Amino acid sequence: MNMQTKPPHTAAEQAIVDSFAEMIGQLPGDAPVTAARDKLLSDISTSGLPTRRIESWHYTDLRNLMRDLPKPGKGSATLAEPLVRGSLVLPMVQGQSGEPSAPEGLELEPFMDLLVSGAAAKSLTARGSDDLIGQFNGAFVQDGYSFTVAADTVIDEIIEIQSVQSGGQVHSRYAASFGAKAGATVIERYLADTSDAGLSTAVSSLELADGAEVTWIILQGCGDADQHLGQLNARLGADAKLKLYVINAGGKLVRQELHVEAAGEGAHLDLRCVNLLAGESHTDVTLTLGHNVPNTTSSEIVRNVVLNRARGVFQGQIRVAQIAQKTDAQMACNTLLLSDDGEFAAKPELEIFADDVVCAHGATVIDIDHNHLFYLMARGISEKSARGLLVNGFVDELIDELDNEELVEALETLIEQWLNDHG
Repeated sequence: MNMQTKPPHTAAEQAIVDSFAEMIGQLPGDAPVTAARDKLLSDISTSGLPTRRIESWHYTDLRNLMRDLPKPGKGSATLAEPLVRGSLVLPMVQGQSGEPSAPEGLELEPFMDLLVSGAAAKSLTARGSDDLIGQFNGAFVQDGYSFTVAADTVIDEIIEIQSVQSGGQVHSRYAASFGAKAGATVIERYLADTSDAGLSTAVSSLELADGAEVTWIILQGCGDADQHLGQLNARLGADAKLKLYVINAGGKLVRQELHVEAAGEGAHLDLRCVNLLAGESHTDVTLTLGHNVPNTTSSEIVRNVVLNRARGVFQGQIRVAQIAQKTDAQMACNTLLLSDDGEFAAKPELEIFADDVVCAHGATVIDIDHNHLFYLMARGISEKSARGLLVNGFVDELIDELDNEELVEALETLIEQWLNDHG
């Protein structure tokens, strides 16, 4: 490996290099995979962690926020019950996949097998020089899942990818392909079963063929001391529909990137995001959405609840190509700021090169409506309970859009529990 680069400047940057040297002998992959890993690690070592000077990381100065990394370690972790009973659970225990049985129409393979065979080598690349998550994950990825839903197949069971860790480092990758007119609901769930600090990175790649309809939920419930860096890349074919939900309810330092390309006419994206922020956590959700062809639509709604000294970020960029006439894209970011010490930064962007489009964005920051609070308290409800009801209503509105009643109930219960714990 060519390591003739400038020395790292921070403890975290040095820890990345040291972790790679410690883990490289255990990371799966043939010669091309190893070469790809070396290249990505070299890029990190050369550039260092991103700072405010890099536009896409302006609100998340990772060099300052990521002070150190937990040491690599296998540890032990225990799976939780699935969010919805009867789900097909794809286990990821401390970064290692299991051997679940797949229903008819679902082809399933551990990502480790693709690394060992070298088939994954071409995917171990970064989106650009500012893609720290792609670089970090590609250099260290150990396992994950690759699965394909056959054309004209609808998987009835909810697929839950459950990643649970007990401290240390976990680096996973998921590649999902949905054939023409295929359908599925997938939960990408992150949990910690210990108070020990952990670091997880994850990159998911979704390919929706023409007419596919997919609901994909990222449910991040890491521990209070954990760091999580996630990235989702999705490409939508003609008339494909993606319902993308992101729910952040944990973690000390979280960055979740979403990169979506509407590549076929009639493609539609619904993004619904709920950020529940407390303590001194820092959570960043960054979206880039490309409307690349005519007659595509999208709707993005982000709801944030900020308590204590928590800080949150939403960066949302919608790009409309010159040929993408008849695009309809609507984006809104709404924040309940319930603490004088909390912060939330919203940066919605529209980059439009077509002239026949309907596009809009907006952002609001408010406190609880005291008229609504008085109305509930006047009917015998305590102030704490009244606040909880109003906050629940603020975020549950997005969850209620899901079609599956059991899933809606499970997510609303999870949100209610978080509010009870932090209210």
